Amino acid sequence: MDRAQKEVVVEELGQIFNSSGVVVVAHYEGLSVSEMTDFRARLKAVGGGVRVAKNRLAKIALKGTPSEGIGDLLKGMTVLAYSEDPVAAAKAVDAFAKDNKKLVVLGGAMGATPLDEAGVKAVASMPSREELIASVVACIGSPAAELAGAIGAPAANIAAILTTLEEREAA
Repeated sequence: MDRAQKEVVVEELGQIFNSSGVVVVAHYEGLSVSEMTDFRARLKAVGGGVRVAKNRLAKIALKGTPSEGIGDLLKGMTVLAYSEDPVAAAKAVDAFAKDNKKLVVLGGAMGATPLDEAGVKAVASMPSREELIASVVACIGSPAAELAGAIGAPAANIAAILTTLEEREAA
């Protein structure tokens, strides 16, 4: 890899560190090509990505970014998993690590907050952005549904009474 290629890699990594909501660092030693492909597919499915780069270049790219605190984790065969959604990458990495013991989570960063392995698991257990939006919408919609039910209830009661009276007269 010549100097120009290294500069391109450092620039790409810098963009990842600046724009990602979460970056997870893990050791991937022993993963087969098919397992790595599955790992990449899982992250892509949640809107994230996977990047394997030389640790020295990643440390250079980390300088001046919010994720600068994870530089100490970059030792050995490391892989970077990232996503704009602050929870998606952590969930995908945690789920893959449960299925495949060869992937060892070292830690990561959520914005400027460095995370250890337990921190990544805690982030993975949080609800995703879509789940939070769904719960907010449900909270907003619930009173409206109750109001519509309350307004419609007297009419339903009157209809039931009229039906009962009609049945009595018919009998």
